[in-house]
Amino acid sequence: MTAMHAPRARLEGFTLVEVAVVLIVVGLLIGGLISPISTQLEQRRIADTRRAMEEAREALMGFAVLNGYLPCPAASAASGLEDRAGDDCTGGRRIGFLPWATLGVNRLDSWGHLYLYSVSPGFTDSATRFRLNTPRDITIATRDAAGNLVAATAPGDIPAVLLSSGRNGYGGFSELGIRTAPAPANHADERANTITDGSAFVGRDASDNPATPGGPYDDIVLWLSPNILFNRMVAAQRLP
Repeated sequence: MTAMHAPRARLEGFTLVEVAVVLIVVGLLIGGLISPISTQLEQRRIADTRRAMEEAREALMGFAVLNGYLPCPAASAASGLEDRAGDDCTGGRRIGFLPWATLGVNRLDSWGHLYLYSVSPGFTDSATRFRLNTPRDITIATRDAAGNLVAATAPGDIPAVLLSSGRNGYGGFSELGIRTAPAPANHADERANTITDGSAFVGRDASDNPATPGGPYDDIVLWLSPNILFNRMVAAQRLP
């Protein structure tokens, strides 16, 4: 009698096709997670940069209360001390790097770019010191719901402004003071912040859409309100 052979056991495991399907599914799941995580990280960088700029704005007001004038821009990317010659800014310079060492604040935004700072010239004179009627010359524009460029502040009403060049860094400066790529022509509002003489800026909501009026935009602009500044000065008996 011929011996009966036991049935060969079925091999367990995945075929190459099954493995490929699993990898595709896992890849899709990971890809779906990466985008939300990336968005959350970017929102955190934006929030951290805004918070640091708000702290710098408070430091500017504290400096004014203590000294009776606002600081000049920093001497260089390496030196965060204000660049002052005698009673006023060296060479009459009114736009440059935030004087982070003088103020005791952060010098870099969340993307590693130096903060920029512009100040109305009459507010940096340590000899005469500013008064309620000292001329201010900075204007901030924005975009209305229809996309038109409109005033965000009264014309020539702002004593000082802070600027972060945002994630793309267009027109900004690296930690070493090296200028990044200029804003492309279709980034009109960021380009305006790049070529300004220090008296005009555009601040609006961020957008990646190239069809947005003013173009894609990720700059962050904060300004020093004259009303809040003067109120602090009056409360500290530095004005009128």
